Amino acid sequence: MTTLADTPNIIPALPELFIAIIIMALMMLGVFHKTGGNEDVKASRLISLLGVISLLLAILLVSALSGGRLVTFANMFVSDTYAVFCKVLVLTGSALAIVLSFRFQERHDMARFEYPILILFATLGMMMMISANDLISLYVGLELQSLSLYVIAAFQRDDTRSTEAGLKYFVLGAVASGMLLYGASLIYGFTGTTNFDQLGALFNGHGGTSEVSIGVIFGIVFILAGLAFKVSAVPFHMWTPDVYEGAPTPVTAFFSVAPKIAALALFIRVMVGPFGGLVEQWQQIVIFISIASMALGAFAAINQRNIKRLMAYSSIGHVGYALIGLAVGGEAGVRSVLIYLAIYLFMNIGVFACILCMRRDGSMVEGIDDLAGMSKSHPMLALALAIFMFSMAGIPPFAGFFGKLYIFLGAIQAELYGLAVLGVLTSVVGAFYYLRIVQIVYFEEADEPLDKPSDPELVFVIAATGVFIAFFFAYPTPVLSAAAAAAAALFAG
Repeated sequence: MTTLADTPNIIPALPELFIAIIIMALMMLGVFHKTGGNEDVKASRLISLLGVISLLLAILLVSALSGGRLVTFANMFVSDTYAVFCKVLVLTGSALAIVLSFRFQERHDMARFEYPILILFATLGMMMMISANDLISLYVGLELQSLSLYVIAAFQRDDTRSTEAGLKYFVLGAVASGMLLYGASLIYGFTGTTNFDQLGALFNGHGGTSEVSIGVIFGIVFILAGLAFKVSAVPFHMWTPDVYEGAPTPVTAFFSVAPKIAALALFIRVMVGPFGGLVEQWQQIVIFISIASMALGAFAAINQRNIKRLMAYSSIGHVGYALIGLAVGGEAGVRSVLIYLAIYLFMNIGVFACILCMRRDGSMVEGIDDLAGMSKSHPMLALALAIFMFSMAGIPPFAGFFGKLYIFLGAIQAELYGLAVLGVLTSVVGAFYYLRIVQIVYFEEADEPLDKPSDPELVFVIAATGVFIAFFFAYPTPVLSAAAAAAAALFAG
């Protein structure tokens, strides 16, 4: 018989339970509200708005749990300052992605109430990933996120590219999930546990790294491969350009921020938590993945003419920079990654808000050459895009410069000089295609100007993210101190 003492403490998981209840309520509201035609559009608007409000309330709930380290559900779920920081970023990214899709859904005949609910489902999975303290809860959260993302990628059913993107993502994602699960089964088979705390105690204990069996090493390699797919790091990046180009643009914006931040947060927790004592075993793999991602992101984007495809390669490159911080392996490295992710969120959302403004005669255009002459027809939009591109390139005084600065400083402090030098060199190469966009915007003439931006929510997102990126240097303390506290909490746990 179950007693009250056996009931798990639900306080650490309160934000996740809140989101789950909201999802069920919105699903019922959508089903009962749906009557076809114009009513579908109204239902989509209402549920999208309620979804954004729910995500903002979830941020408040998450922030309220920012005290110490709390565990629940048989030690499989943990809430600490690190989880709080990453969840706030993910919830912010998800809310902004829904805001970006308000008018796009109606224009492209995909205004269905399921869209914001799927984003909420994916967000719930991401929050579970970030708080995972066991290989089993890690996998449950990862699959909840992935299954939702597969559907969202193919949400524009009448578009062949969108359907193809969803199918590619699903097939390759299934392979990656299988690799991750196989790695987890190897870890369990050779250690007898899947709990992060127990694994950490085992590998940090009396034996040192010399006693680690080859089966555990193979398990870590398979887990690394599965997680590298989720963050689209080389050589598991093959899905990224096709999915980014084929998926609806607001979906691409969502893919580029929230799932990437959640996967990197999970990557860091798994590597420095249970396997922190084996840093010598996995550091070389992370360094290789980091260098390969930075190099591919820098060189493969040079010849791209589709801006969404260019942003896919840019995203791969940024993951490479973030993984430098993980390769450092210490608290300073994790702090630099968290700062980088906070800045990356606002940079990327701002760029995709600008891309959503690229319309001609009412239709979306995605060619980089379509930006020609924007400085004359849309001076403020051109200024915002230039700010984002300078920041992406890492040019001071914009926020992107500080993100890369902390990453490279962390590598230098850990004496990974070669990795820092390669990071700077690939950053210089990558600056070429970012600055080329600025050159097209300001110095080339347009055959036909783009339509004037008419969506107030896009203008708001561009203005808010642009101000953050342009003036980050004036008051960086909140982000820096929050990232430092989150990194300290991860290593204290």
